[in-house]
Amino acid sequence: QVQLVESGGGLVQAGGSLRPSCAASGSIYMNNAMGWYRQAPGKQRELVADITMGGSTLYADSVKGRFTISRDNAKNTLYLQMNSLKPEDTAVYYCAGDIRSSATTRSIRYWGQGTQVTVSS
Repeated sequence: QVQLVESGGGLVQAGGSLRPSCAASGSIYMNNAMGWYRQAPGKQRELVADITMGGSTLYADSVKGRFTISRDNAKNTLYLQMNSLKPEDTAVYYCAGDIRSSATTRSIRYWGQGTQVTVSS
């Protein structure tokens, strides 16, 4: 049983910064790729950034150069440093992890509950 718990969202003015985090807990045999997604009202969920266990990263073009994804493997925690925030970054941000709960199970995608990020103009 795996849970992903997010924190660190909030309200910020354009140009400001936030650093939400996501902690995975429970039965974790191997925590593979993890990522951040976001969904604005009435919009489809989209990938923001992801990171492999080895630290390779991928970013959406819209956030490249402004956001930095990182992870602490020892703590099973994911971070998203968001700088130079824009109103169009406003969305619910979800963390996700491809996690194996035991040596005999395949990797399953788990999702956090989402944290609201609101950027005012």
